[in-house]
Amino acid sequence: MASTRSRNAVPEQLGFDGMPERLFVCTPSKLGAYADCPRRYRYSYVDRPTPPKGPPWAHNSLGASVHTALKNWYALPLDRRAPGALPTLLKSTWVREGYRDVDQERATYEAALRWLETYVATLDPQDEPLGVERVVATKTAVLAFNGRADRIDSRRGADGAEAVIVDYKTGRSGLDADDARGSQALALYAYAAQRVFRRPCHRVELHHLPTGTVAVHEHTEESLARQVSRAENTARDIMAAEKAVASGADPDVEFPTNPGALCSWCDFRRSCPAGIEVAEKQPWTAVEHLSS
Repeated sequence: MASTRSRNAVPEQLGFDGMPERLFVCTPSKLGAYADCPRRYRYSYVDRPTPPKGPPWAHNSLGASVHTALKNWYALPLDRRAPGALPTLLKSTWVREGYRDVDQERATYEAALRWLETYVATLDPQDEPLGVERVVATKTAVLAFNGRADRIDSRRGADGAEAVIVDYKTGRSGLDADDARGSQALALYAYAAQRVFRRPCHRVELHHLPTGTVAVHEHTEESLARQVSRAENTARDIMAAEKAVASGADPDVEFPTNPGALCSWCDFRRSCPAGIEVAEKQPWTAVEHLSS
């Protein structure tokens, strides 16, 4: 999304030695909320009390359940890391919110278990990742970034040991290399992982469990730097908007809506004048195909 304000209009916030007075503390979700819709960012991170959210989404419950099951699979002793462990793991982590009824929930659970069993069969239980659900953090001149990567692998590259960012996906749509290349979150994880583990990290992968496909992109130092620069520009826009609101500016002007297809899936649709004009999705819409 294009910036909502001119870069040249944003005042410099410089202190000693030309450094910002404060760093913008952020996660990929925080940056992504603003990039998708500044109003959604405001509802999530600025307004207090936070406006009421809609009901929980079944696809979020599904994604959380699968991610936690994979995390717990890696926590098992090596001799127990097998597909046969997954029914117990998934059942113990299953999130039940958002489904239309028991039948839909059961069909979704069975589909998720098939995905997991197929996926885990492709993994070597002996491979110990550098991190599973690992928080990586770093600072730039503008950002204090932290994020939790699904998995960070250690692999042998042309120049020795390398870190690889792995992100699990459970959505309906398949993914390709453009999705991996364009993901700011994956790039920021890679940028931070290089500093945390002190080894190269350029490869990012999206593992789409429903189809068993892997979308891959090999970043360069230049492409990582571009993604970091994008994140810093977003942070500057956010800080300028927050500062303006704190000084009395109209929050609706500083954090405008960005109406579009995402409005139907927004947690704050019912609180947003633009979102309420869009047809509402049912909490279970994104998993309907799994029970049809």
